[in-house]
Amino acid sequence: MSLPVLVVLVVFGIALSVAAVHFTGGTTTATLAGADHALARFAEDFPDERPGSIRLTADSHAAFLDLGPQRCGIVRSIGDCFLTRIVTPHDILALTREGNVVSLRLNDFTWKGGRFAFADEAGALAVAAALQSHDRIREAA
Repeated sequence: MSLPVLVVLVVFGIALSVAAVHFTGGTTTATLAGADHALARFAEDFPDERPGSIRLTADSHAAFLDLGPQRCGIVRSIGDCFLTRIVTPHDILALTREGNVVSLRLNDFTWKGGRFAFADEAGALAVAAALQSHDRIREAA
């Protein structure tokens, strides 16, 4: 088989594989249907925890669950699945709040954190307060 024909077959095969993954839902991002969905998903991994208030991000890709003093549960969509964590101030490398956005950087090598936009500033304030260690939070000007 000639090299140009082999190159065309390989490129066509890769394109077909990418298309198959896309059309079977492999490129979709999971979305939380609401607070009850976030609570149910969190309870699958942490059945002994009893969360209080639940705050969804504006895009419904993450939820923050109040677990008591300076503890917060997080449900975050990663691809078509959900990642759950319990976070305390000791897990946080950086935490900033700017308006209705909280940026969180963790010392967990499996998930470094992210930027989370809430529908209102009150949601961002509540999440930042739940996670803050008095010397680690910084509000952007």
